[in-house]
Amino acid sequence: MYESDAGLLAPGRAGSPAEATTGDSAFLQAMLDAEAALTRAQSACGLAPADAGRAVTETADADRFDVRDLALRARSGGNPVIPLVADLTAAVPEDARPYVHRGATSQDILDTAAMLVASRTLATVLDDLERAAGEVTRHATTHRDTQMAGRTLTQHAVPTTFGLKAAGWRALILDARDRLTAVRASLPAQLGGAAGTLAAFSAFSTPSVAQEDADGRGEADLLALVAAYARELGLAEPVLPWHTLRTPIADLAGALAFTAGALGKMAADVLTLSRTEIGEVEEEEWGGSSALPHKANPVHATLIAAAARRAPGLAATLYGSLTAEDERPAGAWHAEWEPLRDLLRLVGGAARDGAALAAGLRVVPYAMRENLQLTDGLIVSERLAAVFAGRIGRARAREVLSGAADRARSETADLSDVLFDVLREEPELAGLDLAELTDPTRYTGSAGLLTDRALERR
Repeated sequence: MYESDAGLLAPGRAGSPAEATTGDSAFLQAMLDAEAALTRAQSACGLAPADAGRAVTETADADRFDVRDLALRARSGGNPVIPLVADLTAAVPEDARPYVHRGATSQDILDTAAMLVASRTLATVLDDLERAAGEVTRHATTHRDTQMAGRTLTQHAVPTTFGLKAAGWRALILDARDRLTAVRASLPAQLGGAAGTLAAFSAFSTPSVAQEDADGRGEADLLALVAAYARELGLAEPVLPWHTLRTPIADLAGALAFTAGALGKMAADVLTLSRTEIGEVEEEEWGGSSALPHKANPVHATLIAAAARRAPGLAATLYGSLTAEDERPAGAWHAEWEPLRDLLRLVGGAARDGAALAAGLRVVPYAMRENLQLTDGLIVSERLAAVFAGRIGRARAREVLSGAADRARSETADLSDVLFDVLREEPELAGLDLAELTDPTRYTGSAGLLTDRALERR
């Protein structure tokens, strides 16, 4: 007795649209769709009877085939297409059987199926990214001027705004959207036959087409077959068979890993800002604890962060498969299947959680204002350094402010109070408005304008 992978250890993708579009049944259906499209394309090009294309298409329903049985039988040949072709051939009417898989190789079907699965999954991912971008736009607009502490190397640096931070999240999400959109549009069908020459399609052709091959006209007919095949599938027409030219997989891997990282940046910020001692944001849909009744855990951000950590390793495996020998490889192609599916699932789940996180994120402006004061004015030392330098020079300004900062920390005093004493000792600094200069809410630079510019992007 066996159990299917129900996602028990994969809460990030469990129940997501990507889980449904990448399951075994989805891959099986995609392989069947590839087989049916191939027969239809040959029918359209006069290389098979019209009835054959219809018969294979009517039979190509995943519910008619045993996924587990195919998986077990796949071990004998190393891939699931071999047993599937046998079962599909047996299932179609007898007069259509010669046209099932005719001229193709297993990799043609499985690569094409992978592109179909990727295209169908990316459609759901892109929908979720659009939702996430819309929600983050709302936060950036609402909190354009909500001041908060900007942090570098984990410490307070200078003031910024939450609007600018949210605009940054939005920019990354839109970058991911654009990359995935471009990759999805370029996903190609695969058709090359045993070694990428399309030779078998010519061998199976009618005598008139075979005669045309001798003077070059038949070759054009076979290229038309590739184009027809791609059209039937809604995929891009490949310039060459890409059995060992894995640009489509590498591009897909890169775009997916980038998307995971883009969403991961938002998650990382939320995880930091929602810490109990910071409390500047919180998730509306928080998670509980099996041991601590008081916990309100940022679950969406946690699941996204987990996906962002796994995605680069999966992409690295897919990039490694670029090094594929000969005209069809042993091992490099086979190594792609599981990490590609895992990467699609991870990013699909992360996009789903990213949309939910952005939609339910609660911003706590009063906590941001309180935290701005934690350094007792030290957070505006950069501004003071610039103003002081104009009067006493950069070196002396740095010396004065470093001494004042050390004293403020050691005495747990407000920087402005310490600076009152400093100004008495530095005549050149007389007349400065310390209350204004040390107010962190008045030192956010062009954060508002930068936010506005970022929001102009559609």
